[in-house]
Amino acid sequence: MIGLLQRGLRRAFMAVEAVFNRAFGDRINPLYHLGATAFFLFWVVAVTGTYLYAFFDTAVAAAYPSVESITHRQWFAGGILRSVHRYASDAMVVVMLLHMLRWFAFDRLRGFRWFSWVSGVGLIWLVYIVGINGYMLPWDRYAQYVTVQAFEWMSALPLFGATIMRNFVYPSSMTDRFFSLLAFIHIGVSLILLLMMWVHVQRVPKAETQPPRPIALSLLATLVALALLLPVLTQGGMADLTRAIDVIRLDWFFLPVLPLVERSSPQTAWWLVGGGTVLLLILPWLRRRPSQMQQEFQLAFHPGNLHVSARPGETLLDAGLRAGLALPYDCRNGGCGVCQCSVLNGRIDDGAYQPGVLTEALRASGKALMCVATPLEDVEIEVAVASLRPGEAASPVVHVARVERLQRLAEDVMRIDLSLPGGARIDFAAGQYINILLEDGEKRAFSFANPPHDNALVELHVRRVPGGRFTTRVFEALQVGDEIRFEGPLGHFTLHAGQRPILFIAGATGFAPIKSIVEDAFQRGVPRPMWLYWGVRRPGDLYLRELAERWAREHANFRFVPVLSEPEPGDAWTGRTGFVHEALLTDFPDLRGHEVYVCGSVRMVEHAVPALLAQGLDENACFSDAFVPGFRANQDVSTATAPAADVIPPHAEGHRP
Repeated sequence: MIGLLQRGLRRAFMAVEAVFNRAFGDRINPLYHLGATAFFLFWVVAVTGTYLYAFFDTAVAAAYPSVESITHRQWFAGGILRSVHRYASDAMVVVMLLHMLRWFAFDRLRGFRWFSWVSGVGLIWLVYIVGINGYMLPWDRYAQYVTVQAFEWMSALPLFGATIMRNFVYPSSMTDRFFSLLAFIHIGVSLILLLMMWVHVQRVPKAETQPPRPIALSLLATLVALALLLPVLTQGGMADLTRAIDVIRLDWFFLPVLPLVERSSPQTAWWLVGGGTVLLLILPWLRRRPSQMQQEFQLAFHPGNLHVSARPGETLLDAGLRAGLALPYDCRNGGCGVCQCSVLNGRIDDGAYQPGVLTEALRASGKALMCVATPLEDVEIEVAVASLRPGEAASPVVHVARVERLQRLAEDVMRIDLSLPGGARIDFAAGQYINILLEDGEKRAFSFANPPHDNALVELHVRRVPGGRFTTRVFEALQVGDEIRFEGPLGHFTLHAGQRPILFIAGATGFAPIKSIVEDAFQRGVPRPMWLYWGVRRPGDLYLRELAERWAREHANFRFVPVLSEPEPGDAWTGRTGFVHEALLTDFPDLRGHEVYVCGSVRMVEHAVPALLAQGLDENACFSDAFVPGFRANQDVSTATAPAADVIPPHAEGHRP
């Protein structure tokens, strides 16, 4: 029943929003800014109320005359502001109720959103308390009706009892102190309301608290026009408790319950209002969602392969904004298309959106709107921006680092640890690389070997290349304390989201980015099965063999298979031999349903990839990082400017561990 009602309301909202988009444009569609509009109206009410209070007299005998004076003797200011105060209060109630109805229609009240929903119910109560209390202050016949009916309604509560009505039986019971209390309640509850509004939006990433300027100005102009055309006036003269109340024009936005109290009973009114409130409060738990909507999933955002966790039912946009990513968005309601992304891996629920913004052709090509799409499993998406890190320039950042440690890992492999000035750290994705900048502006690319969570130092694995300019310097001249300039992070050879088992193929120092990826996966608790096939010539080239074997001992989902291509009899090698990719193909004759990452020389990649694809591997599940020769005599093997590779067929990653 609830689901049927939500679907009907959702269709109605989408139809009306489509009309409003054509009339106003998606950027200033008022239905996309209901929460922010409620904030704006609160400030209108607060500013106008402050002015009115400055001229209001809280004495019983003086309250009505002071309101009349404000209304008529300074109509150009006080009279208009009184009317604006009243109409803005009514508008705030309407906007809040619409906002709540829309959240119900789109089912944005479950999971982590229960807090916003429940606090929103509390806000409705506070607004009504402030509004009903405000109608008592002018102390005209209208205020007399509201006061008598409101306190008669309250008298049905055990806390008060029938004795509370005795204050209104005789005029002598109405004192100046009572009016001061009413004014105090009006101001005090308003401040509590403001605090609760701030609390209400805390679980909404980058919550909007001010509507677009055209909406704010148009709404303000409308309120002023209403104040001029239909000014708010006192009704029936000053309150007189000795006389019955005549017919009055009731404000149905704030006071619909009072006629119910009068025509039925206070108890009936409490049962209806209390029951409705309880129903609203328990709505987030009344209808169970599918199990996949109750899970937390991992999201990988590109560029940068930034990993974010999505709470159950959380949209891709909200998850990214909560993690501090600089994502493009505007309406946040599936109406403008600014937040369009490409889904690279994983399944999503596209959510409710305007068909003209996300066509069937775009959906078929893998496009989605982050503001309404929710993940159904681990998801990998790409956003068309230069960078997702706030304030990060589109071009790589140049750093000056100090060599902290040099460690010979093998005869021709050196580990270099670099530190940044002042203990600064670099945010990078596992599998990315940096470009070492030489004195003449040429570049040499090396992968991060450390995982992102352990980034106090930058760890590089440098293999000596005969005649190489930089590697020769590393092995023969580089000292602890020397400075090195580099740019980065760069590259897209990173772990992709999904559920498929992972197969890593590393050639020689291709182990470096794989090390970063594997250690990052362990840190993030990635449960997917992982196999590492590390191919080298001789046993001594397995320079961190003990580390890989320790991973296999400590993690049930990890397996390590070393492979030698040129073992000698003296090596006493009893393990796997031959080409590393052939060893993997022997163990996995059918690669369908797997994901493979290949990192090594161009020759290795060019031989491995076709063989992998021929054995059933999906092209969209094969990722490579090739060491591309791009050198003249006496230069290192590297590529300075080639773009990073993602999906096979491979392109140069510009990476040379």
